[in-house]
Amino acid sequence: MPRLPGQTLRLGIGHDSLALVRTSRVFARGATVLAEARCADANDPQALGAALRALLADTKVAGWPVSVVLADELARMWQVAPPPGAARLADLEAAAAMRFQALFGATHAGWKIAADWQATRPFLAAALPASLLDVLEQAAREAHCHLVEIVPQFVVAMNHWRKRHRPGAWFGLVHGQVLTLAAYDGALLAALRTAVVPPGADRDWLESHVAREALRVGVGRPERLQVCGPAPRGWASHEGRLKFGCTLLDDEDEDEGGEAVGHARSAAVRLACTGSAP
Repeated sequence: MPRLPGQTLRLGIGHDSLALVRTSRVFARGATVLAEARCADANDPQALGAALRALLADTKVAGWPVSVVLADELARMWQVAPPPGAARLADLEAAAAMRFQALFGATHAGWKIAADWQATRPFLAAALPASLLDVLEQAAREAHCHLVEIVPQFVVAMNHWRKRHRPGAWFGLVHGQVLTLAAYDGALLAALRTAVVPPGADRDWLESHVAREALRVGVGRPERLQVCGPAPRGWASHEGRLKFGCTLLDDEDEDEGGEAVGHARSAAVRLACTGSAP
């Protein structure tokens, strides 16, 4: 498959489906879906390997750079408070490992931890299963392509929208009927909170949910919530009689670009397109 300047491949991996898309930073906006495949269980290395081989069988990806976006349920993410007086990376790594064990009830053996290491403020950490990484690396070798990065969807989305983050706002991602929130205390990340979005969840549900999470985290209610992904359109609002404003970031891009952003796309394709131009 010939590659033009600025083009790259993005692989979305959900718990039961995969998608490969081609994106470009230079030519027309948008993503071209190259292939999709079902996966019995992406947590099972054999099932994931079989699905990857089926996905790549008819796509000539040799020599292409590939970025992998994982569904958040395949990873573990948490917020880490650096220990007082932390001066070395080893101190931060130990703090992340201890927090991992406290939250998930086991050591991080079998997981690879990466983080936005910070010695002076709380930071976000993520862990990916070593077995999953091994399968991806093996598939890349067999297909003769180059893995650029392997990142959970929430991290990709947060980095993509970082420049649009408003002071006093929380950030959220909707995917697969799950809402993940980054709760902030001023400019500092206070916690990550995940909840299932019930069918028919309206603005009243959102306001109650955010209020409960603020109490649990121990921070004030946000002035605004900025949400990406296929969130219910009824969540959007401006300040006024409501408790906080809510901006649907993907809908803002739809208004600017005049194109549908992805409510009709499959879950795996939305994964693959996270953080790229609509």
